[in-house]
Amino acid sequence: MSIHVIFIGGYHATQPQVDLWKTSAQQQRGDVSFDACPYPDTEQASRAGAVNQFGDKRFDALKWRIEDIGADTLFIVGHSSGCAIANELNSRIAGDHSGITLVDLDGFSPLSDQIKGSSVQGWSAEGSGNKGTSLNWSKGNKKFISGSCTQEWSLHFSLVNLAATNKITKANYRDIGYAGCVANLCFLPKKS
Repeated sequence: MSIHVIFIGGYHATQPQVDLWKTSAQQQRGDVSFDACPYPDTEQASRAGAVNQFGDKRFDALKWRIEDIGADTLFIVGHSSGCAIANELNSRIAGDHSGITLVDLDGFSPLSDQIKGSSVQGWSAEGSGNKGTSLNWSKGNKKFISGSCTQEWSLHFSLVNLAATNKITKANYRDIGYAGCVANLCFLPKKS
């Protein structure tokens, strides 16, 4: 059974940053193939802004990539505002969605018409011992428990980067959110 992951970074995530995530993910899981996309170069973090700025050409390119890969199982993963893009990508894929899992890491939940039969995983983060919750924490989401973070922004990034620490804040997340990236692959099934 082949597994492919498409990861879409959150607001202000650059190609070099998502490449750090991808490299770490590949080192951890040689049995899975990965692609990683940056957030569009825009100041818009809204659902509509993210989707519109990502653009039809990029959505089409990802759909063709998915068809070329032909994986049995596909995970479409978004972080933060990147979830809006992941949700929209899922909605644009034609056909059977039974092999697709849509993963929202502390970001926008999919609208009902975007699910199209896919499985959905919503994730939020909490600090160990109930010390803090992530930026977009939601009671109904699966919980990732971070042993190294207790602050809103660091917990937000712990869902992407296991090396995240409380040094990550709203003021510096653009610079250090992916620092020393160890990709958090909590959404994947255990390696068999």
